Amino acid sequence: MRRAAVTSRLIGLLLLTGGYPSAGFAQDALQPYQLVRSLQLIQDRIAAGDHAALPMQAKLLEMADARLRAADAEDYKDPKNFRALLVYGMSGGNPITVEAATSRATTDPQSLAIAKGVIDYLNGRPGEAIEVLGPIDPMALPPDLGAFLALVKGSLLAGDQPAAALGLLDEARLLSPGTLVEEAALRRSVGIAVAQGDAARFALASTQYVERYLYSPYASQFADSFVSGVIALHMSISQDKLGDITSMMDPEREKVIYLRIARRAAIDGLNELSAFASARAEQGRGGNTNQDDPRALLYASLSTVTSGTIEDVRAKLGKIDRTRLSEGDRALLDAAQAIAGEVVAPPAALPEEKLAPGAAVQPLAPKITTAQGADDSGLPPVEGAIAEQPAATAASGGPTANAPDTAAVAATSAEAATVTPVSAPSPAAGPEPTDPTDAAMTRTRRQLDLIDQMLGAAPK
Repeated sequence: MRRAAVTSRLIGLLLLTGGYPSAGFAQDALQPYQLVRSLQLIQDRIAAGDHAALPMQAKLLEMADARLRAADAEDYKDPKNFRALLVYGMSGGNPITVEAATSRATTDPQSLAIAKGVIDYLNGRPGEAIEVLGPIDPMALPPDLGAFLALVKGSLLAGDQPAAALGLLDEARLLSPGTLVEEAALRRSVGIAVAQGDAARFALASTQYVERYLYSPYASQFADSFVSGVIALHMSISQDKLGDITSMMDPEREKVIYLRIARRAAIDGLNELSAFASARAEQGRGGNTNQDDPRALLYASLSTVTSGTIEDVRAKLGKIDRTRLSEGDRALLDAAQAIAGEVVAPPAALPEEKLAPGAAVQPLAPKITTAQGADDSGLPPVEGAIAEQPAATAASGGPTANAPDTAAVAATSAEAATVTPVSAPSPAAGPEPTDPTDAAMTRTRRQLDLIDQMLGAAPK
C-alpha cells in the first residue's frame, strides 16, 4: 500500500508537468527506478480493466525511455536502476534503449547476462535468449525482476517444453500477484494447457482469468484460447463446468463466447456442443433472451441441416434476417439453405434414351458406397488458437509476451466464400452415377463438402 501511494504521487507529479516546459526537469529529477515503478503501477491498473490509463502508459513509456537513455554509468551502479532497465525492457520497452544503456553500465555478471538474454528476446532471437537465461532461477532474484524473467522464460519454453513453461508461469504469478505479469501468465497458461490436453489445468486457469482479468485489454487473446480449448477438450470438459466459467462473465461477453463456440462446434461437426452453445446464447440471462439473434439461429441450424427435422430447419433458416449477418455468415446461410433444399429435392428421373431396349426397371435402393466415394479431401483447416509471439515497440503497452493483440471477441468479418450452384459438377467427384438416387446422394455429399469448406474459411 505504501509503495502504491508513493507511486501514485509520482504519477501525479508527472501528469501535472507533462504538458509544460518543466516536464523535462521533473523527468530528470526522478531516478530511473521511480519512473519504471510508476509505469508498472499503470500497467497493473490496465490489466484490471482501467482502459483510461492507456494514454498514461504511453506517456510514461516515453518518459522512462528518455530517462534511461540519459542515465550514465554512475546511475546504473545503483542495482535498483539497472533492475528497472531490465523490467522496462520486459514491459514493452525499446530494445535499442536497453542495449545502449547496458553497454555503459557496470554491474554484476548475472545482471549483465540477464540483460543480454532480454536483448536477444526483444530482437527475436529466442534460441540465444533461452541459452543465456536458462540457468538463471527467477525465484532467486528480487521479486520485481524475477516475475518478469519467469514470464519471459515461460514464453520461450512454451513450444518445446510446455510442462516446464507452466511451472515458470506459476512462479511468475507467485512473485507478482494481481499485476499485468499475472494476467499474462494466466492467459498463456490457458493456451499451453490446451496444447497439453490438460482439461483440469485449462478449466482452472480459465476460471482464474475470468475472475480477475476479464476486462483486461488483452482479454481478446484469452477468448481465442478459451474457445479453441473448449472445442479441443470437449470430451473432457462438462457442460456444467463450461457454464460455471461463463457465468462469471457479463451477459454480453457470455453470449459472444457461446456464439463463437457454437460456430466452431458446427465447423467440427460437434452437434451436441453446438446445440448446447447455441441454446445458451439464445437463453440469455436475467430474463433478457437473445432468441432474435440471427447468429444463434444460424449456428444452431448448421449442425442439423441434414437431420430428420429438415423441414423445421428450413423454416428456421427462412426466418433469419440476413441483413443482420456479417458477409461471411450470409455465405454460410446461403450454403445451409442450398443443402436443405438438396436434401428434400426429389431424385431426377432417368432419361429414357439411356434405358436398354427391353430392360426391366429395377427397384431403386441407395448405394452408400457410391455416396461415400465423393472426394472430401483437401478441405481448408479450421481456424485454431492464434499463437502469441514476442515483439517489442516503444509504446506496445504491456509485457513483450503480451504484445500481439488478436481480434476482438465479437469480430466476425472475413471474405465470404462463393456458393457453388447446386447443379455445378465437381471436378474431383468422378463420373455421375446413372442411378437417380445415387446421383441425388452424391450431389448432397458435394454440398456437405462445400459447406465444410465455407465454414473452415469463414471468420471466427
